[in-house]
Amino acid sequence: MSSTARTDVLVIGGGVIGLAVAWRAAQRGLRTAVVDPSPGGGAGRVAAGMLAPVTELQYGEEPLLRLGMASNERYADFAAELTGASGGQDTGYRRCGTVAVALDSDDREELRELHAFHRRLGLESTWLTGREARRLEPMLAPGVRGGLHVADDHQVDGRRLLTALLRACENAGVLVHRAEAVELLVADGRAVGARLSTHETLAAGQVVLAAGPHSHRLAGLPEGVLPAIRPVKGQVLRLRVPDAYRPFLSRNVRAVVRGQHIYLVPRENGELVIGATTEEQGYDTTVTAGGVYELLRDAHELVPGLTELPLLETSAGLRPGSPDNAPLLGPTALPGLVAATGHYRNGVLLTPVTADLVAEYLATGGLPELARPFTPTRFSPARSTTKALA
Repeated sequence: MSSTARTDVLVIGGGVIGLAVAWRAAQRGLRTAVVDPSPGGGAGRVAAGMLAPVTELQYGEEPLLRLGMASNERYADFAAELTGASGGQDTGYRRCGTVAVALDSDDREELRELHAFHRRLGLESTWLTGREARRLEPMLAPGVRGGLHVADDHQVDGRRLLTALLRACENAGVLVHRAEAVELLVADGRAVGARLSTHETLAAGQVVLAAGPHSHRLAGLPEGVLPAIRPVKGQVLRLRVPDAYRPFLSRNVRAVVRGQHIYLVPRENGELVIGATTEEQGYDTTVTAGGVYELLRDAHELVPGLTELPLLETSAGLRPGSPDNAPLLGPTALPGLVAATGHYRNGVLLTPVTADLVAEYLATGGLPELARPFTPTRFSPARSTTKALA
């Protein structure tokens, strides 16, 4: 196969996951390249950056909880190391905690059940009365009926994180190709590189597929190697808190309003991020009047005073959702092809642990135990049949 370049690792996708994997792989001494037409983009530029493994927990997701907790525990050191490696770029990492609140009696009972679930799992969360919740966050609506305080759920600024990752990759010697990977190249039953939109061919010892909801659409990918990664649209608003109104909120605030999850993430620079809708609309990223209205309406019920704040930006991104909403990590059924995709709502949270686990596999060929529940082969027909017969 003719090529203009050869690397040990070729990462297809330059979002938070792809860049973090590339950075860690380069640190392990692997010659690494990233292919993306707009590196530093993707859902991470839209995401609010909540690091909330506890308050994001759903029943039956204990393995995902363990993965998220492991990543959250690594975040402070990861952010500090990344700031140094990027030449001083701040990631906006902030240890602030999260308050999840209930606006009516049904929501309160649901939070009570979640609190009991947390206790059974040994997680740290504190039950709050409505008055106690408002004491922590005075801008909350008077009608708040109760809540949970999770001190170890934090935040990071996704846009700053992406900037830092891109700079750290370049400083580590990662080759960044600003082009589209249009075809996965396979020879003798093994992934061996990719062809780019520039007609350049890149050869690699291992290929990492980290292209979010576009991962399974890559030409040349054999059928059945990767399940479909569906795009789940999320619209997000950014407001500005004037100096006279600060501190407006001190912690992340989240709730379920009319069955819809909503969160407010206050930045130290005065930005307030409100998100996010959950829409199965294919690859559409249009910001709609309905989406903006719903977010503002529900946020106003939580924090009435925010209607006085200037609206800075509206945006929409695509979360990559796997069939079970858990990430795909590690080797696929195609030798030489490694997955790092399908993180759905948890891409920013899972960035440090994904980078560590995938880089370990790339460097040693051994998949860490923490990653084994999330291998892409869990969706293979042969494995499903074996499970059914067991």
